[in-house]
Amino acid sequence: MRSILTCWHDLREKMVRDPLPPESVAAGWALGVFVGFAIPFGLQLIVSVPLALMMRVSKVGATVGTFVTNPLTIFFIYPAQTYVVYNILFGRREMGELPTEWTRQSVMALSGPVIISFFLGGLALALIFSPIMYHIVKRIVMEYRRRKQMK
Repeated sequence: MRSILTCWHDLREKMVRDPLPPESVAAGWALGVFVGFAIPFGLQLIVSVPLALMMRVSKVGATVGTFVTNPLTIFFIYPAQTYVVYNILFGRREMGELPTEWTRQSVMALSGPVIISFFLGGLALALIFSPIMYHIVKRIVMEYRRRKQMK
C-alpha cells in the first residue's frame, strides 16, 4: 500500500507539470475544492469536469480537488456544516432525529431548514477554502517553475 507522502508527491508532480499557466492550474484546483464542498458527494465529478473544460482550467485539479469531501471526511464535514449553519439561521431549536441510512427517501423526509443548512454550509466552506487553495497551488506551481528555470 502506498504511503500518504508518496500520494502527495505524485499529486504535486501532476500539479506542477501541468502545461497550463499557473493561474489556470490553481483555478482548476480551486474549482475542484469549491465543487467538493458545494455539491453533494456523488455528483461532484459530473459538475467539476465539464466546468473545468468550459473554463479551460486544470482538469486534474478540478478532479482531485473534489476529493476534499470523500467517504472518510463527509462523516465529519457534512454534519458540522449543517449543524453550524442551522444554529446560525434557525437558533438552537432541536434538529430532530437524523436518519441512520442516507437513502433518497430519508433525505426527502428531512425538514427544509436542515436541507437549506446543508447547502448553505457547503457553500460557505466552498467560499472560504477555494481562494485558499487557489493561492497555495499558484504559489507551489510558480515556485517550482522558477526553480526549474534557474537550473
